[in-house]
Amino acid sequence: MIELFLLAYSLPPIAEVRFTPDYFSAYPQQISIGKDAPVLYSRQPGYYAVHSQEPKASVATPTLLLNEGKIAVFTGEPKSAITDTISPVYRLQGGSLAVPTGLIFIRFAENVDVESQKAAINQAGYEITEKLAYAPHAAWLRAKSGKMSDAFQEIRQLEAIPNVENVEPQMLMERRQR
Repeated sequence: MIELFLLAYSLPPIAEVRFTPDYFSAYPQQISIGKDAPVLYSRQPGYYAVHSQEPKASVATPTLLLNEGKIAVFTGEPKSAITDTISPVYRLQGGSLAVPTGLIFIRFAENVDVESQKAAINQAGYEITEKLAYAPHAAWLRAKSGKMSDAFQEIRQLEAIPNVENVEPQMLMERRQR
């Protein structure tokens, strides 16, 4: 008697592919600061920063507090809708975590007053937020839209203004003892 065995084979289940959303697509993956020996900041996945006017108690424990507790860095992904009070976290090449503030520092040649360049700064999409009394050729800028992510969009236009010597976003990092 011949017995016939039918073996049924099924393919192993295919893993469901889920794409992780890029919550911070409006921000650059990398930020290069400086011309001669540039410093590189790379967006750090798995971290986000919450910016607020007043330090607040949070349900989650922050990994890092900056600016007297007004900026809290957390691990994971943001759980609330992305607003301009939540930003990505970057890592300085070979080192510390860094959080953008939305401010851009600009410095012109010593003999060029920032106020004389106000029209060019505005045309590039920025406005002067703070003039430096001790350095009339330098100032802090903010994107005219007020959005932190927009601060990075036209940095190259600022660098193209005649007599600009330095343009860089403000990046806050943990203070280290030397």
